[in-house]
Amino acid sequence: MQSFRWINIAKGFGMGTTDLIPGISGGTIALLLGIYDDFISSISGLFSKRFWPSFKFLLPILIGMGVAIGILSNLINYLLEHHQVVTMFFFTGLIIGIIPYLLRTSNFKETFHAKHYGMLAIGIIILIIITLMNSGEQRADTSLHLSFSLIIKYFLAGVCASSAMLLPGISGSFMLLVFGTYGTIMLAIADLVKLNFDGLPILLIVGLGVIVGFLLSSRIIRYFLHHHFVMTFALITGLVIGSIYAVFPGLPSNSIEWIMSIITLILGFIASYWIGQITAENE
Repeated sequence: MQSFRWINIAKGFGMGTTDLIPGISGGTIALLLGIYDDFISSISGLFSKRFWPSFKFLLPILIGMGVAIGILSNLINYLLEHHQVVTMFFFTGLIIGIIPYLLRTSNFKETFHAKHYGMLAIGIIILIIITLMNSGEQRADTSLHLSFSLIIKYFLAGVCASSAMLLPGISGSFMLLVFGTYGTIMLAIADLVKLNFDGLPILLIVGLGVIVGFLLSSRIIRYFLHHHFVMTFALITGLVIGSIYAVFPGLPSNSIEWIMSIITLILGFIASYWIGQITAENE
C-alpha cells in the first residue's frame, strides 16, 4: 500500500478527466498508470483497520479527480458537442494503446487457456450489449426537478456508475447515460462550478449512491483480483476491447475531420502505449 504521493494528484486528474467521457473508464486509466490494485484496496480499506493508510493513498487521487471534474466539465461538454468525432477518436486511441499493457500484465501467452478467451469474449459482449441498450439515449435531458422516484433513480444511477467506474472498460458516465441522468448531472456540476446551487440536491443524492457503490464493488473486485487474477484480467481485457465499440463515434464526415481524427487517434494510442511501457518497466 502506498502513502500520500503528490504525483497521484496528476493521476487522479487523468482518472477524473476520463470519467467525464461516456465510454471511457477511470479504472482503465488507473490500470494504465499502475495504481489500480492499490486504488481498489484503498477504497475497500476505508471501513477497516487500514483506514488511515487507505485514506492517505486516496486523498491525492480524489483531489485530482475533483479538480479535473471542476475544471473540465464545461470543456468536455463543448468538445463532445462541437468536435465529437475528433475527440472520441483520441479516446479510441487511448483505449487501443492500453490493450498491449493488459496482455503483458496477465502474461496471456502462458496463462490464457480456452476458458480465459471465453471470459474475454464475454467482456466484449457485455460492453456491446450495454452500448446497444444505450443507443437511443439522449444527452439533452437537463431538468433539475426532483421527485421521490427521481431520488431513487439518481441514487441507483450513482451506485451503478461508481461500480462501473472501478471496472476498466465500463465508464461511470456511460452508466449515467444508460440511466438517462448524464445530461442532468453534467449540468448540475457545471452550475455548481458557477456557484449556482440549484442542482446540489441531485449531486448529493448521486454522491451518496457513488459512496455505496464504491464500498460494495471494491470488495468484490479486490476478492476476484486476489483469488482469480488471470480470469479477472481476461474479463477486464474483454471489457476494454469492447469499450472501443462503445466509444467509436462513426466515420468522419469530411477530409479535414478525417485528418484531425487520424492525428488524434495516433496521439491517443502513443500516449497510452508509452505510459503502459513506463508502468510495466517500473513494476
